[in-house]
Amino acid sequence: MTLRVATVADTSAVAAVYLLSRKTFLSYAPLAHTDAEVVDWLRHILIPTGQVYVMEQATQVIGMMALSPADSVRWIDQLYVHPDWVSQGVGSQFVRFAQTVLSPPIRLYTFQANERSRRFYERHGFRAIAFTDGSDNEECCPDVLYEWNL
Repeated sequence: MTLRVATVADTSAVAAVYLLSRKTFLSYAPLAHTDAEVVDWLRHILIPTGQVYVMEQATQVIGMMALSPADSVRWIDQLYVHPDWVSQGVGSQFVRFAQTVLSPPIRLYTFQANERSRRFYERHGFRAIAFTDGSDNEECCPDVLYEWNL
């Protein structure tokens, strides 16, 4: 597996991973945008930041992660793995990479109902620091704020 910075040429492959993962694992949190709007957001906003990474197996994109710095906190904004590649180390490689390139603290949100994701982040040293009612996210689903610190 190879980790690299995503380019605009990766938009379709990144969108496919993002959308399939969301639809497979987060059916309780329907997308607030159409598939076409997601592709447009990826192509024109998220990928051009230079902080989106893809994991490839051969030439197939099997995962994506978006990072962002904000003041004194760094964020994992998005982390999605193709359903066929879940539990095969892709997500762990992304998290280890983020922990290497970002200074702590690193924060992220995940939905409270996403038990699999919550266990995954907790195994990687993230601790829940706040629980919300979901009023601040587009899906209006209760979420958890996690933080990793050395």
